[in-house]
Amino acid sequence: MPLMVQALLPVFVLIMLGHLFRRLDFPGGDFWPQAERFTYYVLFPAMLVFKLGQARLPVSAYGDIAVLIVAMLLSMTLVLVLAQWIWRWQGPVFSSVYQGAIRFNSYVGLAAGGMLLGDQGLSLTAIAVAIMVPLLNLLCILMFSLVASDGPVRLGPVLRAIITNPLIVGSVVGVIWSFFEFGFHPLLAGILEPLSNLALPMGLMTVGAGLQLKALRGASMPFIVSSVLKLVAFPLMTAGLAWMLGLDGLMVQVAVLLSALPTATSAYILARQLGGDAPLMAGIISGQTLLAIASIPLMLSILW
Repeated sequence: MPLMVQALLPVFVLIMLGHLFRRLDFPGGDFWPQAERFTYYVLFPAMLVFKLGQARLPVSAYGDIAVLIVAMLLSMTLVLVLAQWIWRWQGPVFSSVYQGAIRFNSYVGLAAGGMLLGDQGLSLTAIAVAIMVPLLNLLCILMFSLVASDGPVRLGPVLRAIITNPLIVGSVVGVIWSFFEFGFHPLLAGILEPLSNLALPMGLMTVGAGLQLKALRGASMPFIVSSVLKLVAFPLMTAGLAWMLGLDGLMVQVAVLLSALPTATSAYILARQLGGDAPLMAGIISGQTLLAIASIPLMLSILW
């Protein structure tokens, strides 16, 4: 078995295990929604603080990855505007295509980054996630206000949600901890390390528990376009942009990995709240997560 496939296989096995448990209603009740909430607010922030707090990355890495991420997001937005000019979808449909083609599942990204690239790769992935999340939220909110919303979208609540996002807060605290080289007292490390070890498997299983495979029935052109752009075109574009910017090494591997990920499960909530096509969004999320089992190893083997 190729080494990359062997490293990624546990990621997707855990996702499917979570889906199986949810189908079997195990352990029952509202366990999985609460598990996702616990993972989001406790386990992942603890992991980010612990892993980033131990990282020793050069200051230049932050600027380089930020430039590459901005170039990635703007380039894909232009491609999506061109796709909309060709297909002329209704606003709610285009909003789901847009989110499906540009957002990424941070749980899968952090898990894959850690398994494939080690602790330094996980740290750089966490920094990239902290930069991408607020930018993606602002782009998606702007897109909704232009094509899908019945009225003006209020930026205040959106900005508050971004500032208080546990993944961003955990990343910022971890980066500050690393910059000042505080280190971790054995007592603090003894608390954070077990929580950190729980974060990725629990996060991946909650991704699987949230899959809505029924939404894949009657997969349409918007689903196909969004998935091809996200899983194939975006990583190819990212590799090209990195080459144009003269970047290489671990940073480019992280950027390509993030661009090759399936879209975020939180895109469904945004579609439902802001007037998007929520059923289409559910199908895109579930379909891309399944397709990514094959597409991520393929794209990474070509581009790494």
